[in-house]
Amino acid sequence: MRIFHYILRKVLLLTAVLLLFMSFDFTGNERDFIFQVEPLEGNHIRAWISSIGIFNNDCRTLSGPGFEWPAGEHKFAVYTTGLSIAAYVNGQLREASALYSGEYITGYIADSAGIPVPKTDNRFKIFSVKRTDNWINNPYWLNWGLMVPFGAPYVDVDNNGIYDPLIDTPGVKGAEQTIFACLTDGFYGMHSGGTGFGGGTLPLYAEVHLTAWCYNISGLEDVQFLKWIVINKSKSVWDSTYFSLPCDPDLGNHTDDYIGCDTARNMGYCYNYDNEDENWPYAYGLNPPAVGFDLLRGPVNKNVNPPKTYYMTCFGSFDEHADCEHEPFDSLEAYWYMKGYKLDGTPWLNPLFNPPIKTKFIFSGDPETHTGWTEYSGRINNCYGDTTGYLVPSPAGDKKFVMSSGSGDFKIHPGDTQTVMIAQFIARGTSNLNSVTKLKQLDDFIQAFVDNGFVIGVEPISNNIPGKFILHQNYPNPFNPVTKMKFEIPYDEKSKKSKVKIVVYDVLGKQAAVLLNEKLSHGTYEVDWDATNHPSGVYFYRLITDDVSITKKMVLLK
Repeated sequence: MRIFHYILRKVLLLTAVLLLFMSFDFTGNERDFIFQVEPLEGNHIRAWISSIGIFNNDCRTLSGPGFEWPAGEHKFAVYTTGLSIAAYVNGQLREASALYSGEYITGYIADSAGIPVPKTDNRFKIFSVKRTDNWINNPYWLNWGLMVPFGAPYVDVDNNGIYDPLIDTPGVKGAEQTIFACLTDGFYGMHSGGTGFGGGTLPLYAEVHLTAWCYNISGLEDVQFLKWIVINKSKSVWDSTYFSLPCDPDLGNHTDDYIGCDTARNMGYCYNYDNEDENWPYAYGLNPPAVGFDLLRGPVNKNVNPPKTYYMTCFGSFDEHADCEHEPFDSLEAYWYMKGYKLDGTPWLNPLFNPPIKTKFIFSGDPETHTGWTEYSGRINNCYGDTTGYLVPSPAGDKKFVMSSGSGDFKIHPGDTQTVMIAQFIARGTSNLNSVTKLKQLDDFIQAFVDNGFVIGVEPISNNIPGKFILHQNYPNPFNPVTKMKFEIPYDEKSKKSKVKIVVYDVLGKQAAVLLNEKLSHGTYEVDWDATNHPSGVYFYRLITDDVSITKKMVLLK
């Protein structure tokens, strides 16, 4: 019966998506909107990104799940996810909602005589480029410059501060694949309320620049990053603003899931109730993995002094356990979840205290060490604003959760820009519970990588303090096709970090590659150069800083 209800609900929701587009009143520029999904698949994960603001959902099919791991094996860890934004505008609640469907389309907000006007045209699509693409084999690569004014990232190869087609490289530096889309919730016809997470209000008039990317390097093969730059393009203040990530995880067999959060890591996750994910065509079997989301960067309240950055301010769930814990059908119910309550404003209660205490973070304990509150501990059944209740089991099942960032005093003024960035990732350990531990360890690695400025291709060898800048001879030399270059950076007492650039030139002095352009702390480092796409010959590599320029010669023999 559970499976029947699951399939029925998914079909009904996907039907709502189709009806939404059939009934949408396309007039003017809206006629140019193209519904689109693109896979982000540059490593072990294949996740689908859509033009209506949802991700991890393959909207092309009725089956729908869109976070496949490992890619190509038809096993899925997430059914759908989206970024929802809610705020009060002139005393009225407004929401840009996304979960099973979305209230966004690819487009932007223009200013027409002081009035925000949503627009789209055939420039606005989901742009996808991979590291090995070029202007010949990928039209998105060729036309990337169309989206650069809207925030599409690129590598400034000639370092002149502007995007130069055929010279600069589209996408995030070092990424195996980058997806970019400029979205807006400004079209009133998209606010249908059929998203599965409230909605149906007037537009916020948000313009959202979405970048999703991944790396295929050691330690990050099971990780993807998504960043939303959100601009208030309305003429009114967004008050009491919250950014939320509602998610339907569906880890393999969706009927045996548990969820939890880690408040120290700003992470929400899903894992299997027991050590065997079974009774499903593409279940994970023994020792199933765990899948997680880390809020790496949250919005900033600039109206307080000093400005306050919000990370995960609450973590809750909705999965039919009680009248006040079901799926939110309107914007107010969704807003209560976004604020850290049940849908009627009832507080969550931690049952490990006597009497139970109010909390905005449910299941924040550790499953493997059996410390703190987990789903194995049960939950308090309370509704209608009650701060008391009775303990009930928390059965495994089709779980949904929402993690949020925001505050009741968080105002976003017209023209203000906010950034929300997450990582989504998956790990498999020696058991269902050990997979959660492995997930947390991977999250720590991700956080360290982000804290280091997403530096790729340079490996620290030692943090001993060199006395001066040194560039060593590359090895091997001659080489074919990869070589390493070791260099040393002294301590900079003034700035603590030195701006270091390593450039490769051919024998005619033409720039062949920029291997590094970062600020680095003192220490000894190595950087690789893969010359697969370069002809045999003599090359020069140069270390450039504000104080020195050191050049050495190397030979590529193929």
